[in-house]
Amino acid sequence: MLSIIQAAGWPIWPLVACSVLAMALIFERFVALKPARVAPAQLLDEAISVSSVALPGPDVVGQLAQNSALGEVLASGLRTLHATPQCSESDLRAAMEGAGRAVAHRLEKSLTALATIASAAPLLGLLGTVIGMIEIFGSQAGAGGLGSGNPAQLAHGISVALYNTAFGLIVAIPALIFWRYFRSRVDAYLLTLELSSETFVRHLARLRK
Repeated sequence: MLSIIQAAGWPIWPLVACSVLAMALIFERFVALKPARVAPAQLLDEAISVSSVALPGPDVVGQLAQNSALGEVLASGLRTLHATPQCSESDLRAAMEGAGRAVAHRLEKSLTALATIASAAPLLGLLGTVIGMIEIFGSQAGAGGLGSGNPAQLAHGISVALYNTAFGLIVAIPALIFWRYFRSRVDAYLLTLELSSETFVRHLARLRK
């Protein structure tokens, strides 16, 4: 691998940096988007069960908020009722929607950077290709014409061009695949949060009455 990087020349180093950053972002998103950290399967039922008779205390609400992203959204409704017991259903919904927007922003964190890498890597590979071609024609022109140049310089220019093109695609393709995967996963989570929030709002409205 090191020999390939050396043969590709300096244009490949931005691609190496992009590949390291993409791997870090992919690993971070896999950890952050685990179901247990975003929307545990039974959390909504448990929150409804705990608040079926009366509002739970601040300690229980705090534990719910720290449980997951969904727990944070549900806890915002309970806190709104604690603060203003006579609030309307629209106020409850507005409070939970505000919490949901903050959660959505966190879930979408790093996706823009991953998409940027997927778009920029082929362009960086193309830049390396152009630089390699410039080296080829520069060596030929300096030697007095095509076919009379230094074979080593010619081979080096070709290797720079081809290695950078290939490495740009190697970085871009996985980045694009994982960006689309995480994008669809976040969209599914946001739908789950929205539906769960609406169910919990109706539950709290009945409880308030």
